[in-house]
Amino acid sequence: QELLRVMRTIDDRIVHELNTTIPTASFVGKIDASQTCKELYQSLMDAHTSRERIIKNCIAQTSNVVKTLREEREKAQDDVALLKQLRKEQTKV
Repeated sequence: QELLRVMRTIDDRIVHELNTTIPTASFVGKIDASQTCKELYQSLMDAHTSRERIIKNCIAQTSNVVKTLREEREKAQDDVALLKQLRKEQTKV
């Protein structure tokens, strides 16, 4: 979850960068807007690829925890704390 927050911050920075680097009419000749946009696009795509990988990793880890908790739950069906923890992890997924 912390990594996702960081990734959202990266997106915000990219949007800010886009807003500040695209030239106004008076600066069109001084800045290569095409190259700047390509670089920003690549940064954005890298950030989204990384975010997708992190989300999938988080889902996989949480799914493994759910699987383990289910197995423990079958062994100890009367454990209320275990059931609460299982429900919490299932909600997270």
